[in-house]
Amino acid sequence: MTKATFIYITAGNMDEAKKIGRELISRRLAACVNIIDNMVSMFWWKNEIQEDKEVILIAKTKASRVTELIETVKSVHSYDCPCIVSLPISDGNGAFLDWIAQQTQ
Repeated sequence: MTKATFIYITAGNMDEAKKIGRELISRRLAACVNIIDNMVSMFWWKNEIQEDKEVILIAKTKASRVTELIETVKSVHSYDCPCIVSLPISDGNGAFLDWIAQQTQ
């Protein structure tokens, strides 16, 4: 079974999230991307607490594509320091995990 991973990404709005998602899928860096709107984020930035609405992207890919996926997101993202983290998938539906591998060749 190919090692697969979730990539958790935040974006400033739905348009940016869709742009990132389309870029990842069209380059075959992700098999699919889920987009979740209306998240409230609270964080330290420039020495103060910030609060903002953001959009979550969850991309599914194989582990060997993570580095290129991260670089691609950074190249199209509007943030100075975008949240892009990889969460390894330890187990799951083998057919789905195989599909991820096939789609990210």
